Amino acid sequence: MDLEEFRAFLSVAETGSFLAAASSLGVARATLRRRVESLEARAGVPLLERSARGVVLTEAGAVLADRGRLVLQEASALVASVRDIGREPVGVLRVLLPVGLPPHALTPLYAAIRHAYPRLSLHVRLSEDPTHGLLDDVDLLVQFGATDPPGAWLTFEVLRVREWLIASADYLARRGTPTSIDDLVKHDLMSWLPPGEDGRVWPTLAGESFEVEPALVSADIHMLRQSVLAGLGIALVPDAMLPDPGAAEGMIVPVLESVVGRRRLVRIAVPTALAGLPKLRGIVRHIQAFAEPLARP
Repeated sequence: MDLEEFRAFLSVAETGSFLAAASSLGVARATLRRRVESLEARAGVPLLERSARGVVLTEAGAVLADRGRLVLQEASALVASVRDIGREPVGVLRVLLPVGLPPHALTPLYAAIRHAYPRLSLHVRLSEDPTHGLLDDVDLLVQFGATDPPGAWLTFEVLRVREWLIASADYLARRGTPTSIDDLVKHDLMSWLPPGEDGRVWPTLAGESFEVEPALVSADIHMLRQSVLAGLGIALVPDAMLPDPGAAEGMIVPVLESVVGRRRLVRIAVPTALAGLPKLRGIVRHIQAFAEPLARP
């Protein structure tokens, strides 16, 4: 079994293009194509075919892609687990985070980890959907919601944050404060876009939902909060109740807090094969300790 062939095949499956896959992996397109063709020869059946939508999986390719992701993840985890046995946390920890987490929340957490493990380097990537795509090069991911990453992962609940409407006091002074859901149609609305959801559908605390027409929809929580601070409208965002740097107390005001919103689960996940490594155990403990004061009943 050749892991590079698997990686090439899965990259084409994810991107729908040999060119994009080659660019993503940093190899020549001819090299990537040879690896895919070699894997198809081993399988004895076509795994990919061209369509109007680009390169797509055949039925056999779809089966192999599901299993191949697990193979890559387990292989990567196995090598890392052998390498790190008996060692203090050193080397690189590859972390995948959701887009737009507030920097002022991440900086003190990084400082605590850096102080505890000075020989450990963090390589952080951002994704609009951390549970989707190739995860064989990820040691730890943070996610909103209860969707499990594909493969063998251990997940830990960190906290549940309040997802609610916020606006700046200045905006409400200019445009008025909504007193009902119907009033929202008179306002400039902005919406967070969680993975797999529709930013035009907002939840109520009663467990129902209603549709809105936001002027801005984004997966970037930080961008939405900054837009609120700039007085650009009312936004539905998850909120860990951390003060925004440079914002005076009372500058951000909840809107319809007893009507609109929900609790949003935040979890961390690590590959099962890596869960016992010192660097991961330590990082998980630090994240849990950091999040504990932010937890809300």
